[in-house]
Amino acid sequence: MSVPTVVVHRDGDVLAKAVAARIITRLVDVQSAKGSASLVLTGGTVGIATLAAIRDTPARDAVDWRRLDIWWGDERFLPSGDPERNETGARQALLDHVDLDPERVHVMLGPDSGLSAEESADAYATELRKSARPEDHGPAPSFDVTLLGMGPDAHVASLFPGMPALYDTRAVVAVHGAPKPPPTRISLTLPTIQGSREVWVVAAGDEKSGAVRLALSESGPVQVPAAGARGRGRTLFLLDRAAAGKIPPGLGRIASP
Repeated sequence: MSVPTVVVHRDGDVLAKAVAARIITRLVDVQSAKGSASLVLTGGTVGIATLAAIRDTPARDAVDWRRLDIWWGDERFLPSGDPERNETGARQALLDHVDLDPERVHVMLGPDSGLSAEESADAYATELRKSARPEDHGPAPSFDVTLLGMGPDAHVASLFPGMPALYDTRAVVAVHGAPKPPPTRISLTLPTIQGSREVWVVAAGDEKSGAVRLALSESGPVQVPAAGARGRGRTLFLLDRAAAGKIPPGLGRIASP
């Protein structure tokens, strides 16, 4: 796994715009090199603000949206269209505003599908497996970029400290009893996340600063899940000044003075 690079931006608004620019550049580069690209989305304030920033910049037209696969790192197990679903926020912020191939938007199904949470996780794992290629060396694609938010408790996706999902080696799991609502969720596991070519952890706010410090230390991922958020080729921690407030001096590169 790669060693994290830390980039610090002035505030959450600048951070969202900077991450949006990075995503566009990365997708264009990948599509130029191999024709198509894959992006794993996250929810949360900064995650959705980043998607809105992509929507609002003319540079978005540089991406061939028809040749992009959209996945999710996790989803709240709620009915389709529920405002609390990550999918709903992503569609409103960006996905409904660009020319995506619907077959390449891979949604984690909710209870209105008739599936249980476990069945939904299994269905997503099957979809991942069908999209994986021999060179991915696993049951899921090596995503070009996996975006992850991070909670004040250092959770990423729906992998919360000390919970059974952190020990699971399957590609996708159902999570029950999550410490923040709703309690039932679907999540990629750490092995799937770690199979990504690049993992970008995006965090803003002083309440995240302690978790950021732990995630960049020698902490283990069972108690600090973000410490296991690493990509095969590259890992970025993209932070605002407040979230970076407790990391050791000199660890982060200041991008927005």
